[in-house]
Amino acid sequence: MEDINAKGGIVTLNRFSFEESVRTPSALLIEAVWPQLDGGRYPVKRVVGDTFTVSADIFREGHDRLAAVLLYKLRDEDTWHEVEMAFVDNDRWAGSFTLEQNASYLYSIEAFPDFFGTWKDEVEKKFAAGLDVATEILEGQKIIGEAAGQSGSADSGYLAECLARTAAATSQEDALAVLLAPELGEAVGRNRSRTGAVRYEPALQLTVDRPAARFAAWYSMFPRSAGTIPNRSGTFKDVEAQLPRIRSMGFDVLYFTPIHPIGSTNRKAKNNQLNAGPGDPGVPYAIGSKDGGHDAIDPALGTIEDFRHLVDRAGTFGMEIALDIAINASPDHPWASDHPEWFYIRPDGTIKYSENPPKKYEDIYPVNFATEAWKSLWLELRRILLYWVDQGVKTFRVDNPHTKPTIFWEWLIREVQQDHPEVVFLSEAFTRPKVMKALAKAGFTQSYTYFTWRNSKRELVDYGTELTQTDMNQYFRGNFFVNTHDILPAILQEGGRPAFQFRAVLAATMSSLWGIYSGYELCEATPVPGREEYLNSEKYEFKVWDWDRPGQISEYIARINAIRREHPALHKYDNLRFFEASDDNILCYGKTLVEPRDTVVVVVNLDPFHAHTARITLPIEEFGIDRHGQYRATELLTGEVFLWTGAEQELTLDPAGNPAMIFEILPKVPTAFVDHSV
Repeated sequence: MEDINAKGGIVTLNRFSFEESVRTPSALLIEAVWPQLDGGRYPVKRVVGDTFTVSADIFREGHDRLAAVLLYKLRDEDTWHEVEMAFVDNDRWAGSFTLEQNASYLYSIEAFPDFFGTWKDEVEKKFAAGLDVATEILEGQKIIGEAAGQSGSADSGYLAECLARTAAATSQEDALAVLLAPELGEAVGRNRSRTGAVRYEPALQLTVDRPAARFAAWYSMFPRSAGTIPNRSGTFKDVEAQLPRIRSMGFDVLYFTPIHPIGSTNRKAKNNQLNAGPGDPGVPYAIGSKDGGHDAIDPALGTIEDFRHLVDRAGTFGMEIALDIAINASPDHPWASDHPEWFYIRPDGTIKYSENPPKKYEDIYPVNFATEAWKSLWLELRRILLYWVDQGVKTFRVDNPHTKPTIFWEWLIREVQQDHPEVVFLSEAFTRPKVMKALAKAGFTQSYTYFTWRNSKRELVDYGTELTQTDMNQYFRGNFFVNTHDILPAILQEGGRPAFQFRAVLAATMSSLWGIYSGYELCEATPVPGREEYLNSEKYEFKVWDWDRPGQISEYIARINAIRREHPALHKYDNLRFFEASDDNILCYGKTLVEPRDTVVVVVNLDPFHAHTARITLPIEEFGIDRHGQYRATELLTGEVFLWTGAEQELTLDPAGNPAMIFEILPKVPTAFVDHSV
């Protein structure tokens, strides 16, 4: 295969090797370039429309002036673009450019002596001191002459004219008036010599995703549970009937568990029991039957034409369909007979089924990525993903990626995004922290997180800070799912409706990415006793839901998502800041933007059983508010307006009525709200 090679057990990705740059000996040093990951091994991540800023320490011996440019290009471009870098302080330089394309970029820095700037400093000081600068004027003319010789633009004539004017000058003062003109300095800067230039190597990588990679609200569902007839599978047409309801809650990504044919061998019955009966539909993750495998659709759901119609229909509601990619197979999958070499073969010749002791998955075969036939396996999985991309799928949730080689994901994601950079990959990796980070570096656009189990104030502050204020924010985008079809957290089992409300607020405002599993809006919380799992789970049976049942919070969720859409500060991921609150049960945090000016402050009672009062302290001067000034705080869930003065405010949150409050902070109070009697 021209794009996959293995030697000595090491996989190389030839298609993505970097070009080599020629090193020029120089005393210039470029150090501490930021951002970068692992010396350039992995790309940092941004989205279209971001301003990308790169900084570095750039210096050399002595006091001569330096110049530097930030270089960037699309990965497949031949020509580098550049923007000037500016001196910040203490030998630190920075430069920025706007990311206009959903694509893979390379970037670097080139630094070089600023001969004209050094000359200018010197001649100005000498002339001001009354010294003769005849020789210095000649040196300046030489620099301008070199610039004129390099210029193929309109600057050539102007530079030549300046040289002629200095040669004709009758005094040093007249000559310097020409040489030190700002316009001449700008022209020389555009055509300056780069003798002694140094380029930072290797070039660094940047992945620029579409905005939905950083800002989205996910709704997870079993499409077979979209129907209205008990003990019968819903269809894609039934899902279409649910689109208005789901969109009314503000969700823009509709994620399906696997939609493929389900095997019959060892099929699981209700609540994960063995010996399924004829009416048991089986687990969607037991993929494959006589009707096909990963590129086929369960006939009970509909046809491929029905699926494409659903994708198009969802698009009219501003939603997209996300598919679950689960790399495993039922014993009835075509792979089991056509490619037994892709599985684990026991000494007795049988294929090993999945286990996660004490759990057993007798209906599922895991794929063996250590097989000698790994090339054919990799290429088959690439084919499958590209097939679904061709059907209109642009987002994939990947099941258990941490049980497959990270290098495989690095290859597969780049192969797909090479021609389809818009494709988003969500990593369902509830695993060890370093493994989760490695998968994100390898290319996953988003990741599940430990938010699902972070409940106390200290846990939430520490985890939110780690995700958004450390170098994790350069590559890891945490999608805060409040629950999943596998996980019913204890806080939801015990906390009732208030817990469902405030956990939704936390997820939707702490992160720019969040999601729920269907039933959350109904406050569904019936567990398997002693476990974080749903009793009578949809994984094993058909469900028909009453979406209007009492106690549901659909309108509450809709309001949260509306607030997210209306406030650009909540579209950002790494602008989360925590503020002081005097009660350990009250969490206070905010997100703010300077341009456009937008500040959102969130206060949450983490105790679903009791009311708590806390004094919060806000950094109002950072919000553009004078420390003694009056400002307007609008509680966005209810519309209630408060006029506050000063940084400290006292609030009471009662889980029975307002377990969470979301405030819009306005620096200036409209005249209509000012009490003129004071």
